[in-house]
Amino acid sequence: MGIKTYNPYTPSRRNMTGSDFSEITKQTPEKSLLVSKKKTAGRNNQGKITVRHHGGGNRQKYRIIDFKRQKDDIPAKVVSIEYDPNRTANIALICYADGVKSYILAPQGLEVGMKIMNGPKAEVRTGNCLPLSEIPIGSMVHNIELMPGRGGQMVRAAGNGAQLMAKEGKYATLRLPSGEMRMVPIECRASIGVVGNGEHNLVNFGKAGRVRHMGVRPTVRGSVMNPNDHPHGGGEGKTGIGRPGPTTPWGKPALGLKTRKAKKHSNKLIVRRRNGKAIK
Repeated sequence: MGIKTYNPYTPSRRNMTGSDFSEITKQTPEKSLLVSKKKTAGRNNQGKITVRHHGGGNRQKYRIIDFKRQKDDIPAKVVSIEYDPNRTANIALICYADGVKSYILAPQGLEVGMKIMNGPKAEVRTGNCLPLSEIPIGSMVHNIELMPGRGGQMVRAAGNGAQLMAKEGKYATLRLPSGEMRMVPIECRASIGVVGNGEHNLVNFGKAGRVRHMGVRPTVRGSVMNPNDHPHGGGEGKTGIGRPGPTTPWGKPALGLKTRKAKKHSNKLIVRRRNGKAIK
């Protein structure tokens, strides 16, 4: 998918870019795979804001995506490539030979009319879903399960792909997009290929209103607040935060504090962290 620019007939249009949606082949979603999506504006059941900067935005409906891909040995045909407002990647509508329709993440290179299949007997081809035990070493995969049968949880964003580095015993070793090396049970499934819409991160919104349409409300820096509103606030003119490190509005450490539990059970499956250090 390419990036389009605009004629600068207003200042905000000058640097604005957007997707040209050249891959999209169908404008309206499949009604049987749509569900309502309720907005909470970051508030809990008492009406109190628990997540800041949420609210407003255009109306959206959720597309039911098949992350499990457990309909084995039945060929499916790609009917269309569609836009999904709930994720950065595009989605593909597929129709199985028995008439069942479902949505999957659209990998790079998947086109309308192509045949795909799930299961251990499927070919190693873009869009197919296989257990890691059946995928050759060196292949690029996405939509990877962490536990067999749970459905894909890793590598689902636009342009992402993980590389299968090794298979040994009960585990397969993957190099994730962050650089982390992680072991996953070899029975877990993954889809072949790299997630499409890789140029998504090159889009320049150009104006604040476009972000508001996405349901993001304004963010105010703590250093420009008053001391009773934020620990960074106060002082005459532009001044430092007056603390050893940045904090949240409630005084908790922020921006760089490691929050992963030292005794997390999955630490033993991480061979190397994304910072290049091994887990002890």
